[in-house]
Amino acid sequence: MVRRLAPGDSAAEQAEAARALARLCSDKSANREYVRCCGGIAALVGLLAPCGSAAVHEEAAAALRNLCLDNGRNKDSVRECGGVAALVGLLVPGGSPAVQERAAAALRILCIENKQNQDGVREGGGVAALVRLLAPGCATAVQWYAAGALTDLCLGHAKNTDSVRECGGVPALVGLLAPGRSAAVQEVGVAALANLCKQGLENKRSVEECGGVAALVRLLAPGGPAAVQERAASARGNLCFENTRSDSVRECRGLAALIALLAPGCSAGAQHQAAGALGNLCIENTRNQASVRECGGVAALIRLLAPGHSAGVQKRAASALGNLCSDREHRLRAGVRGHRGARRAVGARQACWRPGAGCQGAAQLVR
Repeated sequence: MVRRLAPGDSAAEQAEAARALARLCSDKSANREYVRCCGGIAALVGLLAPCGSAAVHEEAAAALRNLCLDNGRNKDSVRECGGVAALVGLLVPGGSPAVQERAAAALRILCIENKQNQDGVREGGGVAALVRLLAPGCATAVQWYAAGALTDLCLGHAKNTDSVRECGGVPALVGLLAPGRSAAVQEVGVAALANLCKQGLENKRSVEECGGVAALVRLLAPGGPAAVQERAASARGNLCFENTRSDSVRECRGLAALIALLAPGCSAGAQHQAAGALGNLCIENTRNQASVRECGGVAALIRLLAPGHSAGVQKRAASALGNLCSDREHRLRAGVRGHRGARRAVGARQACWRPGAGCQGAAQLVR
C-alpha cells in the first residue's frame, strides 16, 4: 500500500492508497506502527507538496491524522519529515474547504501532548492561518476544525496563547459563540477560550473587552445544550480565577446563571463546572459573595453536599462555600451557620480530599 504513494503513480491511485491507509490506522495501533516502519509517514508527507491535487492532499492529511492518534513516535516522525509545515501550508486562503478541514484536524492531533509540535505550528505561521479560518465567510465545518486545532495548540502553552491573541484570535473565537451558531461550534469555541484564559491576565482581559463575558453568560441560559453549558461554566471559572475584573461577570448577571446550573435536574458536569466558577468568583470579592448569597447560591451549594452527588461535585461545592464564607462577618450574614446542611461541607472535604488542600474556609462554617 505504501508503494502506491510513490511519485510515479497517478493522483487517483495515490488518493486511494492514502484513503486505505487512513482506514487501516483509524483504530489499530499496530497498523500505525507498521506504516511508520514501512516509510509511510515520509511518503504521505511527500503527497502534501503544493503541486499535488486537492483530492490527494485531503486523503494524505486524513491518513496522517489517524497515524498520530495516541502515538507519540508517529507525531515526532511527522514533524521530522516536515509534515507540520506541510500541513500548515494547506491552510491557505481560498483553498479547498475539505483540505482545510483535514489539515486542521491533523494539526490538532499532532499538538496533543507534544510541545515541539505546538512550537512548530506557531513557528510555521499556523496560528495566523488557523485564526483566518474562523472568519465569517469560512464554512462552518472549517471553523469547527480550526477552533479545535487552536484549542489543543494553546493547551498549557503561554507563547501560543499570546500568539492567538496577537493574531486577532480572541474576537474571532468570541464570534463563534453568537446566537444562531450550532452547538458544536459554540462548544469548541468556548473550549478554545477556556484554554486561552488559563494563560495570563492579558488573555482574560482581551476576552472581556471583546464581549466574551456576556457571550458566555448567554450560553448558560436554561434549556441550552448541557455540553455547551458545561464548557461555558468552565471558561467562566478560568476567566475569573485570580482576576480582579471578575466584577463584569456579576454585572452581566452571570452569577445567577451559574447558580441556576446547580439546580436538581442539571447535569453533574454542569453542576461541577458551575460550582468551580462560583468558587473562583468569590475569592476575595465581597460584592460577588453578597450577590451569590442574595441569589440563593448558599442553599444551592449546600444541596450539592448531600449524599448522591459525586465526590467531584461535593468537593467543588465545599470549596465554593469556603471561598464564599472566607471572613467571619460575611459568614454570619450569609446565614450558613446552623443550616442543617452546613456540616456536610466538612464531611465532604474530609471524604473527598486531604485536609489542608485549600478549602479551609469550608471547615469554618461549623465553628
